[in-house]
Amino acid sequence: MGRVRETLGRPLAVGALAVAVVAVGFGLYWFQPWKLWQDETVEEALPGVVTTSAPSTAEPTASAPASPSSVTEPRTAASGDLISHEHATTGTVKLVRLADGSHVVRLENLDTSNGPDLRVWLTDAPVKEGSAGWRVFDDGKHVSLGKLKGNKGSQNYTVPGDVDPSAFTSVSIWCDRFDVSFGAAELARA
Repeated sequence: MGRVRETLGRPLAVGALAVAVVAVGFGLYWFQPWKLWQDETVEEALPGVVTTSAPSTAEPTASAPASPSSVTEPRTAASGDLISHEHATTGTVKLVRLADGSHVVRLENLDTSNGPDLRVWLTDAPVKEGSAGWRVFDDGKHVSLGKLKGNKGSQNYTVPGDVDPSAFTSVSIWCDRFDVSFGAAELARA
């Protein structure tokens, strides 16, 4: 026991121990290994159906009924199935045009690993299977739609109004910290 105290009493040993503690702390922060065992399920409904009615020029009477309402539903503009890259990933991706003309990317039945700094990217990169597709999505044009809300479930991501969704051909679940795709889907136009 005396030898341990003597060794720990040396400045070099104390400095090495401090560096080791800092390195372990940084490694835990950077890799966040506990997320591999934590699932976050998010279930969002597709943005709603909008009901509009035609403008009326006169009050309805018994002989002239009110004009009928029209129902405008969201329309799928493109879709594709997720394939696995760095982590096993399944689910469906849809590019949905809403009644107001805006777009959302919808992930349905998503199932992937949790990880640090996961994002949903709309990209122009081709989807390649296996490790060849892990790192291609930051090579060309891409738009981050935000942090992945959950690694399981169905969720919506708003496409910014100044982005032309027809210029993009795929969606990636992208780990921004390690620059790698967890999974991706090629968007086939409807």
